[in-house]
Amino acid sequence: MTENQTSVTEFTLLGFSLSPKIQIFLCSLFSLFYAFTLLGNGVILELICLDSKLHTPMYFFLSHLAVVDISYASNNVPKMLANFLSKGKTIFFASCIMQTFLYMAFAHTECLLLVVMSYDRYVAICHPLQYFAMMSWRICITLTVTSWACGCILALVHVVLLLRLPFCGPHEINHFFCEILSVLKLACADTTLNQVVIFAACVFILVGPLCLVLVSYTCILVAILRIQSREGRTKAFSTCSSHLCVVGLFFGSAIVMYMAPRSSHPEEQQKILSLFYSLFNPMLNPLIYSLRNSEVKGALRRTLWKQTSSYILQNRT
Repeated sequence: MTENQTSVTEFTLLGFSLSPKIQIFLCSLFSLFYAFTLLGNGVILELICLDSKLHTPMYFFLSHLAVVDISYASNNVPKMLANFLSKGKTIFFASCIMQTFLYMAFAHTECLLLVVMSYDRYVAICHPLQYFAMMSWRICITLTVTSWACGCILALVHVVLLLRLPFCGPHEINHFFCEILSVLKLACADTTLNQVVIFAACVFILVGPLCLVLVSYTCILVAILRIQSREGRTKAFSTCSSHLCVVGLFFGSAIVMYMAPRSSHPEEQQKILSLFYSLFNPMLNPLIYSLRNSEVKGALRRTLWKQTSSYILQNRT
């Protein structure tokens, strides 16, 4: 590398090209969404920890999904909100690389967790009598650790390949965070290897898992149609259809972003699609996967009752 290639210390995040009033409005709106994300996922985590009836494989996976959603949103959204209100939208080079790594790690991990959760539902509905044998705690922990490890390793591969490139200008990232494709555009060297690895990773982490999810839910739907009770079919179908909506939104936006041909406005397309990852998916997941669930509602009522009873007893003494 030459001297001017190694002297990069910071980038500028251009974010959204909007008027100041609209940026303030979006900052307020996205701040509200971010607060809902933290609150919803935080409530899920607390309920799963406090209520022993939720100490099952299904909610074990949900707790990890909640951790991923909180971490994923916290990695991207606070910087975006700060840039809405500041003129200097800079980010240090090291912070940018770390943000890219965490973004890729959490995204990969969520993809794999969604596959694991679809398999869990497949076993629960299609093989209920063998559920606790096929989904023992040892298997659950192995699947979860594997999801986290594969997500982090794949993200590390992307970052290592990114760090080998020289950045000699310009230093303006046309995004609201250090998204890997936007950062690659600033490299003044051939990025073919990076693009090939990204595409291969998409096939491995998006197309493959999506096929597994679709196979799992196809088997689930066939099993649901065999249920004698109409109420049971309706309940099971409602749960699976809501899960498929989240899966379709997550995988669909990712495939369009990283595998579909670029449109005439690729940067704006990437920003909008990235909002689904960073803000909307983490906010919707607790609502769809957990807070609509009768067991979670029951756990919430029990927890509130215990807290209220404890508060009343303390005041009486």
